[in-house]
Amino acid sequence: MEQFSLFKEAGQSAGLPRELLEYHPGLFDEQESEFLLHKFIAASPWQQKVQQMYDKEVITPRLTAWYADAETYDYTSLRRSAPNVWTPELLMIKQKVEIIAGVQFNSVLLNYYRDGNDSVAWHSDNEKALGKRPVIGSVSFGQVRCFDIRSKRDHREKYSIRLESGALMIMKGDLQVGWEHRVAKSVKPMGARVNLTFRVVI
Repeated sequence: MEQFSLFKEAGQSAGLPRELLEYHPGLFDEQESEFLLHKFIAASPWQQKVQQMYDKEVITPRLTAWYADAETYDYTSLRRSAPNVWTPELLMIKQKVEIIAGVQFNSVLLNYYRDGNDSVAWHSDNEKALGKRPVIGSVSFGQVRCFDIRSKRDHREKYSIRLESGALMIMKGDLQVGWEHRVAKSVKPMGARVNLTFRVVI
């Protein structure tokens, strides 16, 4: 299948697989988004983690910060670690996302993409700690980046979504079962972007 954009420059194009993805632009306006972007960049306890990829450890090409309820552990780390305490800004965003998603989240992973060199490779959020078909609420602030998905059965079946600043995307259904996603590196100059992915860790 030929790759095409699910979302045009202005608004949403036809073809969105609603059983897998929901897109809600403008959850936060431009002023709110700019404030939250700089707040998170300046105040979050960013780390550059090491992940196990097949038989070797690699440094992730982005910075991350993990916040969660007190009893929740950071399943994204090679070692169990206590989560950071929720901030007022994160709780406010969480509440807005929960109303739309219909899910009460207990954790959030912040990803800081400093420029076009920062990325996340093809993967699925299919860890046992998230359950079989997790609902994940993804909020973006700052630079528009493309969120690519492709079918595990046929990599030619793929789509690319423009994640706008202040927008919410909800991943659900069989997305983590039958699909992979990524944010690719870019050769074009890119500004800073902070992405929040709200999750339920079991």
